[in-house]
Amino acid sequence: MPHVGELAALDRSTLHVSGTAFRPSDPDCAVFFVRFWELPVGWVFAAMVPGFIIPVLFFFDHEVSSIICASSDRYGTKKPGGFAWDIVLLGLTTALCGVLGIPPANGLLPQAPLHSESLMHAGKEGILISVDGEDKVEFRDVRHSYEQRWSAFLHAGAILVFVSPPFQRVPDLTPTSVLADLFIFMGEQSLSVNPILYRFFYLLTSLAELPALSEDVKGYRGVHMYTVVQILVTVVIFIITLTKAAPAFPVLIIILVPNRLLLMNRLWSRETLRFVDAWACRKGTPEDDKDLLAGGDVDEKGDNKPRMPGMVL
Repeated sequence: MPHVGELAALDRSTLHVSGTAFRPSDPDCAVFFVRFWELPVGWVFAAMVPGFIIPVLFFFDHEVSSIICASSDRYGTKKPGGFAWDIVLLGLTTALCGVLGIPPANGLLPQAPLHSESLMHAGKEGILISVDGEDKVEFRDVRHSYEQRWSAFLHAGAILVFVSPPFQRVPDLTPTSVLADLFIFMGEQSLSVNPILYRFFYLLTSLAELPALSEDVKGYRGVHMYTVVQILVTVVIFIITLTKAAPAFPVLIIILVPNRLLLMNRLWSRETLRFVDAWACRKGTPEDDKDLLAGGDVDEKGDNKPRMPGMVL
């Protein structure tokens, strides 16, 4: 569309490609290979800084996307928190990209939930129930996510094709604004299923019209304060990504993990933390683990219930 009619005459920026040759876009590089043994020793140690940040970012993306896809009943997937072989493959491809002098690529957030969403199918499931002593089959609507590898394989294959001549000219025709719209769409899809969006609307809603909370959560004040802190932290991290310190933002996100475990439980009650975090946790929250150690038992929904005598963790 940007090349049809009056749109074709607009001044727009497009992706920069190296032309029709399969070579690096950097004019100072002639081949895809880094002679790392010729680098100064100081630069080798300096490269360890981004070398540490990249695994942190990739591991974080992998863990969070796995938790989102596995913890949500919507997708019905049984993917664990992290596949060891996935991490091994990701490490090998990242190391190969470093030797070839190209940026490492990893797409999990929010591509993984979007991929699971696109693979969902609706159907009916029969359940045997007993009514007045008579067994009957009741059908209910269910949705399943049929995981497969073909779409990911075709995606990777298309990338390989369009970075090679003569198809290299096709990305050169792509306006950068199209990529911006793509990221906006992915962000909107990820945010639309995130409870922080609803809790933000709760901030703008009168108390009389807010949905009722469980008896354990003592009002919306703690929930609202937690939501405000989340929004402020997100804004700060976003601002950092616009500065020269942008490569360090994965480290800042990782630092939030010990803050959540050690600091936030001093500022909010465990019932409030369980309420705001249960959606993104696999069968429980850190507060549930503390309840277990304290002598209570927690069901799959995160509800605390007394333990029976003789039960062993």
